[in-house]
Formats: sequence, structure tokens, C-alpha cells
Amino acid sequence: MSMNKSMHPRNRYRDKPPDFAYLASKYPEFQQHVHTNLSGRAVVNFKEPEAVRALTCTLLKEDFGLSIEIPLERLIPTVTLRLNYIHWVEDLIDGQKQPRRGIDIGTGASCIYPLLGASMNGWYFLATEVDDICFEYATRNVEQNRLSDLVKVVKVPQKTLLMDALKEETELVYDFCMCNPPFFANQLEAKGVNSRNAWRPPPSSVNTGGVTEIMAEGGELEFVKRIIHDSLQLKKRLRWYSCMLGKKCSLAPLKEELRKQGVPTVTHTEFCQGRTMRWALAWSFYDDVTVPSPPSNKRKLDKVRKPLSFTLPQVALKELQAKASLLGRPVEAVATLVEKTLTELRVLHKRVPCREQEQSLLLTAVDNTWIHGRQKRRKQTRQLRELPRAHHAASAPSLARDDDDDRRLPGEPVGNGDPDGEGAKVGNAAGAAERELSEKVAGERAETSIGGRPKGAPQSPPGSAERFLFKCLLNVLREESDAVVEMHWVEGQNKDLMNQLCTFLRNSLLKAVAKS
Repeated sequence: MSMNKSMHPRNRYRDKPPDFAYLASKYPEFQQHVHTNLSGRAVVNFKEPEAVRALTCTLLKEDFGLSIEIPLERLIPTVTLRLNYIHWVEDLIDGQKQPRRGIDIGTGASCIYPLLGASMNGWYFLATEVDDICFEYATRNVEQNRLSDLVKVVKVPQKTLLMDALKEETELVYDFCMCNPPFFANQLEAKGVNSRNAWRPPPSSVNTGGVTEIMAEGGELEFVKRIIHDSLQLKKRLRWYSCMLGKKCSLAPLKEELRKQGVPTVTHTEFCQGRTMRWALAWSFYDDVTVPSPPSNKRKLDKVRKPLSFTLPQVALKELQAKASLLGRPVEAVATLVEKTLTELRVLHKRVPCREQEQSLLLTAVDNTWIHGRQKRRKQTRQLRELPRAHHAASAPSLARDDDDDRRLPGEPVGNGDPDGEGAKVGNAAGAAERELSEKVAGERAETSIGGRPKGAPQSPPGSAERFLFKCLLNVLREESDAVVEMHWVEGQNKDLMNQLCTFLRNSLLKAVAKS
């Protein structure tokens, strides 16, 4: 679910997201990366580095008059996120239009923070960079936008943060520093191994950063601690020290570190944009600074109250109406298609009372069957095909291969040969397993399709009613000439799973309409 409404109040994209169709019509270099999805909406594939770069460059040109170049092998910033950080710094220094001085630690090839701060607010920037390629591009981007009088890009040695960068400026006081620290400690973390909750969906966009941009010894936690160490020596040379964080779990230990060091003023915030969350930490040794309030629970409450939803446009409903003799009224037709999809996914569901002109279903998801569904179906088909082989193979001794262990079914032996002479029993067990699997699937479909267990149908696995991933209420209702599908969270382990299912249902419905 998009979190645009939780962007910084002054973020220009909060109430008016980028219009990809308009931008594509105006910028040919961006047009080639814009596609039309099944619902007729212009979209961009954020998994393609070229598309992400084209979008960033186009937005900076269209909305800020900035022309930049970014190499594909270096970090490509997202404009909405960087703009959130800029606006928060405005809040910290209390006045976005006054001449201010800031430091951008590790400015990157785009030099986006200094370019935005200078062009929007007339801020002076000292932009540091350790990477040769990033330094060259950042310098070129500043020069071609004629902002050299406001932005100074300096090449600094590896592992340099604030101390070395300010050695030559012994008296100048800066209003703030900004930093996107490397989020990861190693390559495995950068790829999401052991660094993401197992229930979280994979990142929605590609990571193009260079080694120095995305990785550092100890990850972001140790990197920011080094900035804290520098700040303890510099103290009032900067009015505000700040860093953006990629992991919420880094926030508490860093705040505790600042408390132990006796830093008097500490605050934090959240950056919400698209489907991405980031956090930021700021601290000061001044007593007269403006301290913005930390984020309240309003966004979390809104996220609980507001359902996930998607719309089926009138064109799609007309296609369904053409099948009225088969599916009935549009709302009923949509609900029927949803039920069919849920049955195929083996998501428990049943109709519940609702208002007129609506249809409501109570969903209970026991297993995540909507992610990688094609691979799972192929595996299940392969298992069924191998059952006859298991029957024939069981009648003669053979060496069992280790890679077959993952494909064996209940009742299939593990080990070498048939030392106990149980070949016939195994063959019968394989046939029984096939029948049991077919009966189980049929039973689950019968149960989920009407919300109850028919007489004589096989029971669900023990504990399936007690153990579930989440429960939600799905409503199908008319909104003017369109139909809206809403999913209201009830309870469970992780709301990301409901988001995934919502996306799956939307795509399934649109495909069903396209085939009708």
C-alpha cells in the first residue's frame, strides 16, 4: 500500500504523484521505459536500472529544472525520498529560505542533496566524496547546473567523515550535515540474505549502488557511530548532525549511544514514500535549536484503519456484464471471480452478511500460496507424475539419491534398497498418498468455496484453524460506475502478506477480464 499520504507535508509529490503518462509524452528518453498495465495505467518497472535512472533524471528536470547524469553502476537516488529529507532539515534549521550552510557526507554521483538544497533554498554545501567516479559525476552535475558558487564538491580519503573534511575550516560553523550511510555490512546483507524478515516481500526496486555507497564495515550502525564520535569532538561546529537509516532496528541503539555520551538534544523521524520506509536521526549540542516533534502514531493508526483497495474500471465491468448469464450482477461477478481465485489458492473464505449492493468475504490465510505460485504448481505436478515411478521403483532395490529426498511424498522410503521387503507396501502407500493428496485438495476446495466443511469431506490438517497467517474482511462494492475491492485487516502475523494477496487478486481479476 502506498504511503504517499504520510510524506512530509511540504513534499510536492504527497498529493500529486508523478504522472508517468504526461512525463512520457514530454520526454522521449523517459517514454521508452513507460508501459501500460492491464488496467490501462502507465507504469515503470523499478527493477530496471535504466528505468529508475530515467525517472529520477526526468523528475529533477521537470520539477526542479536540474539536469544531471548518473552512471548505472552507482547509486540512483529516488527524488521523493531525498525531498523528504531536505524538508526535514528545513524543519531542523527553522527556516528554509535563509542562507544556510550544510555538509553532505558521501554526496554520490548525483549530488542530489546539494543540488536540491541549493536550487530550492539557496543553501551553501560542502559535498564530500571518496569514490573517484562519483566525484567526477558530482562535480560535472554541479557545473552543468551553474551551482558552483553554492556547492563545493571535495574528494576526501577513504573512511573520512567529518573531522578530516573540516580540518582546513577551523572557524566556520555549519548549520547541519546530511548523510545516507551504507546500509549493509557485507554482500549477503546487500542481497537480503539474513537481513530481511522471512515474511517480507522482496524489494520493489533495483539496488545499483557501488561498494562504498551500500556497504561499510559494521553496516549503518557502526558508520553512524563514527559520525557520533566525530560530533563529540566537533560539537558546536555544527548546529545539527543528522543521518538517514535504512533499518528501524538501528534507531534504538544509536539513540542509546547518544544518551550515554551525554548529547543534550536528540530527535528522529520517519520518511514514508511509495512502499519504502526510512528513518532519520538528528542530534545537537545547542540549547536554542528548534526540535521537530518525533513522528506520532497517526500514520500507524491510519494504516490500521484504511483498507487495502484496488478498482476495476467501468470497461472491465462491462466485460463481466457480458457474462451476466454466467456470473450475475457486476458486484456478484467480481465476488465470484474472487472466490474462484481464493479456492485455487486454498485460502479459507466464507460469505458474511453485508449491505445491499455489496459482497463480503471473511478470509483466513493458513499458508502463503500466492507467492511463486507457478513454481509451486509445477512442483506439485512433478510430484504427481513421479508417484507411478515410486510404485515401480519400490518393487526393486535401487540406490536412493540425496537430491530425491526433497521430492519424496508421505510413505516414500528414505535410504538404500528395500531391506525389509516392503516394496509392495510402499507401492500401496504411494497410491494411497496420491489419493490422499487429491482428496485433500478436493476437500479444501469444497470447504473454502462455501465456508464450511461438507458432510463426509476430509478434515483440514490438525490445528489449521488455530494457526493462520492472517484474517481479513474482503468487500466488493460499487463506486459510481466502477467496482472497488477492499481488504480490511482483522488479525494475524504480518500485513505485508495481505498486501501481497491483494496484488495477486487484482492481477488475477484483470487477467480474467482480459480473457472474457
